[in-house]
Amino acid sequence: MNAIDFSSQDRAAKPLLMLVDDQPRNARLLQAQLGAEHYDFMIAQSGEEALAQLRERLPDLIILDFMMPGMNGQQVASAIKQDERTRNIPVIMLTALSDHGSRMQALSAGVEEFVNKPVDQSELWTRVRNLLRLKSFQDELADHNLRLTELVAERTRQLADAYRDTVVTMVRAAEYKDEDTGAHVQRISFYCLELAGELGMDDSFRDRLFYASPMHDVGKIGIPDAVLLKPGAFTPDEWAMMKTHSALGAKILQRGTSPYVAMGAEIAQHHHERWDGSGYPQGLAGEAIPLSARIVMLCDQYDALRSRRPYKAPFSHERACRIIMDGDGRTLPAHFDPEVLSGFTRIHSRFDAIYETSSD
Repeated sequence: MNAIDFSSQDRAAKPLLMLVDDQPRNARLLQAQLGAEHYDFMIAQSGEEALAQLRERLPDLIILDFMMPGMNGQQVASAIKQDERTRNIPVIMLTALSDHGSRMQALSAGVEEFVNKPVDQSELWTRVRNLLRLKSFQDELADHNLRLTELVAERTRQLADAYRDTVVTMVRAAEYKDEDTGAHVQRISFYCLELAGELGMDDSFRDRLFYASPMHDVGKIGIPDAVLLKPGAFTPDEWAMMKTHSALGAKILQRGTSPYVAMGAEIAQHHHERWDGSGYPQGLAGEAIPLSARIVMLCDQYDALRSRRPYKAPFSHERACRIIMDGDGRTLPAHFDPEVLSGFTRIHSRFDAIYETSSD
């Protein structure tokens, strides 16, 4: 490996060395041996002063005398290596001690190199140059890893945005089939976000649920307009056809690779299942129903009660809550996951606020 060509380096970028020695004469000698034209210097005359200076400015390498009053070199090195800001700065220990125990203690404190006193200029030059080269490589690697982490984060964000755009596109397509879908799916997203938070779900789950829940009725794209938009009550055959929207939605979404679409598929398939097993399309009960679908099922029921339908006027918040919490013969508390129902009971006023600020 070729020696560093200092003459080609920008003077403003010269390596900065910290010299720590209680004898000013020794520090001046080190500066002369190393060459002021090659390095910039910080001088400290005690361990305590060195640590104080390091709080203000970080050198590229520290040359530290072992024998000093107050904090000795080993204690200073240990403090440097225990501080996250300074632990990667290489340390050269100058020592007149030759016993194995002292050297092992200094190595255990994190010292990278030793130079014996009296200092041999060639040896000092070589060790300083090699440690600075190693630190430069380490800094470049750290910068590269940081850039790579930032790049991965940016690509992940772009991918998440693309997934969300896909969700929005599918939901907008469903709006063309059902004019009530727009405000309804917006409210469902916010109901679900609030309820999942009350149930203690983490941010990742809540984010996926927020974007996946609007896809719960995407299967209605496959229902004929004559049935979907019929103003009156359904015949038994029409009702059977309407109930197929769950399976149709799951089929539309099943090949999606994003976490949003994957959750959307399970919600579309199961959001009409009931805790007591009386729902459709599979008659699942209890925890066999995915949690995402259990949350959406209650939110969807609340919004349906609040909204105008061809067969009913919109209900007040109070009446909708009574029906969900106490039942009305058609809707029963047993239809809902008890934990989800309990969460709704605690925060139902937030549902009312969401409905009032995003009504059709």
